[in-house]
Amino acid sequence: MATKQQAGGSHPVEPPEGGRVPALLGVVDVDGPSMAPTLSHGDRLLCWYGAPLREGAVVVARHPLRQDLLVVKRAVERRAGGWWLLSDNSLVESDSRDFGPVPEELVLGRVLCRYRPKVAWLAPPEWAERALAHRGGLGRVLPGLARLIGVVPRRVPQSG
Repeated sequence: MATKQQAGGSHPVEPPEGGRVPALLGVVDVDGPSMAPTLSHGDRLLCWYGAPLREGAVVVARHPLRQDLLVVKRAVERRAGGWWLLSDNSLVESDSRDFGPVPEELVLGRVLCRYRPKVAWLAPPEWAERALAHRGGLGRVLPGLARLIGVVPRRVPQSG
């Protein structure tokens, strides 16, 4: 999912030489369908640049083959060479299935929430995320709550 940076003072900051961006909040506009059903074209997101990452987080990253393009993806797991980033919409393949692991320095930050058009928290506490993602747990009983906070169960492809 490509993104547009919000005009005004909330642009992502270039990372310092060889490092991550300082911890800042920024606004990102969603452009495209790759994160459906969690996010939709036109959604406006609040991103914490430089935030610690964990598996399952929705992140903003530079596209590894076109670094002027920001993308919003789900960080599925750490692999040799970086983060494995996938789209929530399995029909869209513009993700690590196409370009491989994304180097850690290109993953700029973690999406905290969608605040427009409808508020949704996308960075729940880790214990809540685990409870909602577990197949036999709350996610099965409360799938609407799981989707509201962006917990989308995914199978990790077994490719290298």
